[in-house]
Amino acid sequence: MPKAMAAEPYVPEVWRVADRFEETADTVTLTLAPPDGVDPGAFLPGQFNMLYAFGFGEVPISISGSAAADGKVLHTVRGVGRATRAVAATEPGGTIGVRGPFGSAWPVGEGRGKDLLFLAGGVGLAPLRAAIHEAADNRTAFQNIGVLYGARNPQSLLFRQDLSRWRDRADVECEVTVDHAGPEWRGHVGVILKLIENFSFDPAKAMAFICGPEIMIRGSVDALIKRGLPQQAIHVSMERNMKCAIARCGHCQFGPHFVCKDGPVFRYDRIAPLLAVPEM
Repeated sequence: MPKAMAAEPYVPEVWRVADRFEETADTVTLTLAPPDGVDPGAFLPGQFNMLYAFGFGEVPISISGSAAADGKVLHTVRGVGRATRAVAATEPGGTIGVRGPFGSAWPVGEGRGKDLLFLAGGVGLAPLRAAIHEAADNRTAFQNIGVLYGARNPQSLLFRQDLSRWRDRADVECEVTVDHAGPEWRGHVGVILKLIENFSFDPAKAMAFICGPEIMIRGSVDALIKRGLPQQAIHVSMERNMKCAIARCGHCQFGPHFVCKDGPVFRYDRIAPLLAVPEM
């Protein structure tokens, strides 16, 4: 289970960047190592940490994996703002403040004996990565497993080695599509909704996990519901406006929920009415 919140929840621990891998031109995966003698605690797939770039600010970043043997934790960061660019630019040997883990998780265990469908758009593959590994590592516990991933173009694809391994497995269906591509691209071109149409699943015994831009989430949910999947079998990650991670600042309030505490993973039927409210 996740470790208990520290006595001073706003004070980060200083972690060391052990490795840095450039996924794309603006996105990196950082391997973070806890301070000597500090137990990093456990995290659940779908949870996030608050990462602090000293002198620049703090941002919520989903945990994209771990090196369980030595307690290191992976975070995949897209540098789009002042703080995220500073975090992403930190080289091995540098330090980053870490608070967490926080939030709810993907309920992969509830899918035992069912078909599982993971839908990711853009950097939304990062919050799903650990959940996909959990399912793949316990493959006999599930029926069909599908990983459907959409990106802007081939150059923006994340976790290429993972995608290759998942595609090579006979017991996992992994399909990738891009919005735009040149003649060298041999994969699908178009929106992820086309991939949903071709994935075989039993709506009465299936679960879907979705993370990506909100427009992609809405379209994917609609496509799944049209195929008979009930709202309560769909889980989405609503990572937006989180600032404090402990439901005190109010920035991420979403109707009666706080995304940082009650989410970021929500069962879709619990938030569907809120998504229909303009400006919510």
